[in-house]
Amino acid sequence: MTVTDWFLLLHPVLIILFVYPVVGATIRLGILARERRLKIHPQPPTVGVEHADHGRWVTTGVVVAVLIALLYSFLSKFFEPGTPFTGGSPRLALLLLVSAGTLASLLALWVVKKAPLRASFALLTWAGILGLGSQPEIWRLSDNPFTAAFWSSHYWAGVSLTGLLLFATAAKPEIFRSMRFRRLHVSTAVLSAVLLAVLAITGTRDLLEIPLSWQKPTIYACNFEQRTCPKPPQASSPSAIPSAAPSSNASA
Repeated sequence: MTVTDWFLLLHPVLIILFVYPVVGATIRLGILARERRLKIHPQPPTVGVEHADHGRWVTTGVVVAVLIALLYSFLSKFFEPGTPFTGGSPRLALLLLVSAGTLASLLALWVVKKAPLRASFALLTWAGILGLGSQPEIWRLSDNPFTAAFWSSHYWAGVSLTGLLLFATAAKPEIFRSMRFRRLHVSTAVLSAVLLAVLAITGTRDLLEIPLSWQKPTIYACNFEQRTCPKPPQASSPSAIPSAAPSSNASA
């Protein structure tokens, strides 16, 4: 495997090793916070705060993982021999700058307190991801929501989950104070859990379809619609080595 291939693995590795375990802890803490609020079981008063903190880490992990996946698509196309990259180095530098701005907006969301600023930085973060994801280098099964491919797209499930998580992070104070926001948060949390399951399935599927860097010339020569590939060149068979014929003259 090359450096590019290892860079490709950063996205699923971060999701598997960090995001999904923290998601499990976040869901558990959310259930405990609800039990404490409804006085079903006595729970420490910190479970609500811990639930919110874990949720913020989930949001951060997902955004970083998405940015890594997008950057891989840009950099692999830019450095891959024989692959045209529209705009060249200036466009790549602009895409990297947008990626850095998106990450900076996410970090700002951690520290701002006022509601307009929280909403603004959450929208800026999501807009940055949507802008980067709209580039032609990003693989999307379909952009038409009236097709089945759209609903099985790993990309659209990912950006939808990111938007829901950014909303939950930005609206944390309102969720604590308002019953209406709390109910909305529960609804979006259920939808986020469904999207996480979809992402696990579609992500595994897409990993099977992405070849290693040295396999790409052969794999991309295939016809993906007809599911056919050109036949490999026939290996030249080794010439038959003539065997020595037994001598017909026997010594007396």
